[in-house]
Amino acid sequence: MTTGVAQRFKLVKQDLHDYGGANIEHVAKMIDDLARDVPLIGAMTTRNFDEVLELLRNGLRVEPTDAEYRAVVDRGVGKRAPLHRSRNGVADALLVEIYATAVRESDLTCNPYAFITSNSDDFSAQGEDKRNPHLDIATIFTSEGSTYALGVDGLNDVLLTHFGAEIEELFVETDFVEEPRRLWEITDAEKALFDRLWYHRSLQHEYRLREAGDEAELDRLQAIAGPARQRIEETYTRPGELGPYTEFELGVLNGKLSALRWVLGSEWGFLDT
Repeated sequence: MTTGVAQRFKLVKQDLHDYGGANIEHVAKMIDDLARDVPLIGAMTTRNFDEVLELLRNGLRVEPTDAEYRAVVDRGVGKRAPLHRSRNGVADALLVEIYATAVRESDLTCNPYAFITSNSDDFSAQGEDKRNPHLDIATIFTSEGSTYALGVDGLNDVLLTHFGAEIEELFVETDFVEEPRRLWEITDAEKALFDRLWYHRSLQHEYRLREAGDEAELDRLQAIAGPARQRIEETYTRPGELGPYTEFELGVLNGKLSALRWVLGSEWGFLDT
């Protein structure tokens, strides 16, 4: 998927250069950003599914018993939900029977259960509030501690009812969206770090030349570095932004530069300025 998306953006960019005419730089830059960001967003979404899959794999595995298979057959013969429609609902019926067994064999006051689904056609009441179970399975939810819930809203309601303030605090803590940085944000940050470290290294080089008394090389350095230093001094005006730095601060700056350059395609530890 990522390769296909990148290729489509590449073709769009090529068409833009071929037929777009003048003043296309801004649009081309936007396409470059999208070409990088869209696959990254897709990868982050896949990561979320991977985390859910890991939870499922580490959970309790339940296998249907012979009694539950027989109950499914009886349910099918009687055309009772979720085998009431013209489709193969055996897997859904097994879910119902496994859940019913768990409810019968558990102390619901200590270990409540909830059957949560988004499949309202097979499990929910027909012709009325779909948040209620179908009449053919409703008896499973008559005991306190056995709940039927529909969709994400139903899941939230069940969690809030069971965990109360604890889950509300968790919702607040996890209710944030972490969007990937745009390419221009990364390149701008990399440039700022480059400027600040180059400025520091340029001054250090000048100090060493002064201590060595190398006036010729000092004049040469000032002629070459002077305009760039002036630009940097006019750009980075916040107190301490251009040093002096402690060894720890220099380490942080170099670490940030290395990380951003790695994201942009360089090798780890590439710190040339």
